[in-house]
Amino acid sequence: MVLRFTTRRLRERRRRETDRRFGARLLGAAAVAAVSAVPFALLLVLVEGRWQPLRRLDAGAARRLHETALDHPAWTGTLRFLSDWVWDPVTLRVVVALLTFWLLHRRAWRLAAWSAVTAVAGGLIGLLVKVVVERARPSLEDPVAQAPGFSFPSGHAMTATTSFAILLLVLLPVVPRAWRAACWIFAVLSVLGVGFTRVALGVHWFSDVVGGWLLGLGVVSLTAWAFEAWRADIGRRTTELSDGLEPELTGAHPEPDPVLRTRR
Repeated sequence: MVLRFTTRRLRERRRRETDRRFGARLLGAAAVAAVSAVPFALLLVLVEGRWQPLRRLDAGAARRLHETALDHPAWTGTLRFLSDWVWDPVTLRVVVALLTFWLLHRRAWRLAAWSAVTAVAGGLIGLLVKVVVERARPSLEDPVAQAPGFSFPSGHAMTATTSFAILLLVLLPVVPRAWRAACWIFAVLSVLGVGFTRVALGVHWFSDVVGGWLLGLGVVSLTAWAFEAWRADIGRRTTELSDGLEPELTGAHPEPDPVLRTRR
């Protein structure tokens, strides 16, 4: 009886320690994400330093796409609909929130935590960088769209990167293997499409969009690393990117059995 009680206490203590390490890694990864992406840091330096080649690239892309937008109003209306409704950050965040609630319903607690922390951290870090950089949006004659706030990085581009990455890494295990390549293609094209609409509508510079992509990718990479570290803590195998973060999501009990964790 004493041995059984002691064993149970050890199992519970190990579970709590593992959960604390997992939470600390998630929060730590989210905090480090803002300064960990070397390509983003380099781009930020170039933007803040007003590097002339980058400014010419931004101005040239904005001018050419703005001329096209003025000459093709129907095409511009389609881009505005995609940017303001289909790929709007609010729309994508609602989709991620619904996914998180579904994970909670499936009792995939840690995967739900990863989804929520990644989405929230991405939004907060992007907003913080905007406030720090304070880059003005393009000022064009006869604009076809308007957007509030600062310009760098693009919130649309960053939200699209984090949101589609969350959807992919969570849902890939439940998608038939034959359809996974199509899911990747759809996600990549959507992220690229978001960036294109923001530049074509004249509300962001090209470098704003690239900055949003890089920063979003950095956030997802670091929080995904934290999740993989937790999997290693409980003895689960390292997953391939093509299999999603938690292949066990297809099972009846996504969360690991405390007894099995102890034995490992």
